[in-house]
Amino acid sequence: MALLPVSDVFERLLGDAEPLAAEQVAIADAGDRILAEPVYARRTQPPFNASAMDGYAVRSQDTADAASPLVVIGEAAAGRRFDGALAAGQAVRILTGAPVPEGADAVLIQENTERLEGNRIRVLEPVASGRNIRKAGLDFAEGDLLLPAGRLLDAGALSLAAAANHPALGVVRKPRVALIATGNELVLPGDTPGPDQIIASNSYGVGSIARAAGAEILDFGVVADDAAKIAAVIQTARESADIIVTLGGASVGDHDLVRPVLEAAGMRLDFWKIAMRPGKPLMFGRFGETRVLGLPGNPVASLICSHLFLAPLVAKLGGRSHSFDIRNAMLTASLRENDQRQDYIRATSEQHPERLTVAPFAVQDSSMLNTLARADCLIIRPPFAPAAEAGGIVQVMMIR
Repeated sequence: MALLPVSDVFERLLGDAEPLAAEQVAIADAGDRILAEPVYARRTQPPFNASAMDGYAVRSQDTADAASPLVVIGEAAAGRRFDGALAAGQAVRILTGAPVPEGADAVLIQENTERLEGNRIRVLEPVASGRNIRKAGLDFAEGDLLLPAGRLLDAGALSLAAAANHPALGVVRKPRVALIATGNELVLPGDTPGPDQIIASNSYGVGSIARAAGAEILDFGVVADDAAKIAAVIQTARESADIIVTLGGASVGDHDLVRPVLEAAGMRLDFWKIAMRPGKPLMFGRFGETRVLGLPGNPVASLICSHLFLAPLVAKLGGRSHSFDIRNAMLTASLRENDQRQDYIRATSEQHPERLTVAPFAVQDSSMLNTLARADCLIIRPPFAPAAEAGGIVQVMMIR
């Protein structure tokens, strides 16, 4: 099977991916979710003419003559209106958010008044009609479209939906990603490995990348290199997952059982092996609407493939936008010419006033998590790219 170019991987992986079905969640649980349906106002905000300041509700024409004090006939506070109407020469003490009494057309701020004996005030500065009043419906009116489908429910959107009297919202269901690590050599963190074993690490990084893209993670732990055990876990994962992610076991060794087990279970293989370094053994297939992504076992390859392919797939199924942060940078060290595989080279970047510089790590072995943790970007080397000297310009993908 010929190696699939990276550009074709994106089309095959994402071409027909659509947002999942909607679900209703309480507004308290809707933060950072994606709206599946538009939000309309269920009420008018504010529902009445409201004071925007602490002061006195007045008739504006009564404030023109500073020599004529106004008589304060009552008080209005937020949640407690003044029952009555103003007549000429009268005022009502009013606090921010309170309904403006009938007959008043302005709020005179308290700094522009002087208190006198006998519940009277003197006007120090006249106020124009409509001043310091929030008109009913200033923010929105009942029936207004407030938020379109597809909107991320950030702090502002979430508060707006709550103000519009929505106790629950229809949001795109989070894609459920099942993680299945395979290998006799693996034990979980905290366990004591045997003399020929290592600690399983891939699922934690892969899960973090998927979760950041909007996924709900179903971690099935480590499964031994046993076809029956792998088949049983895959069958369980199929019952609930939108994406099944296998970690390791998808290459061509005698103990790489994942692909034959998946195909025996009915998975329709789309592609296997891509023209990329690291990440050549990447596999993609389907059980109906359930997608299967077989990641390489090497930790760095697994995580880089997750950045490139799993994150955008999760985002698209979850109704989210996704884009890579691609920048131009100047090399601080030379790079040799590339072969037929697109290369993603771990590197560190530094922003200078005039340019971004990038320094590749000298050793790029796909087992070395230490360099990936230190890297903040990946230098993208297209297939057959010529040698690049220090000072040359390359494209980089920022990963943190």
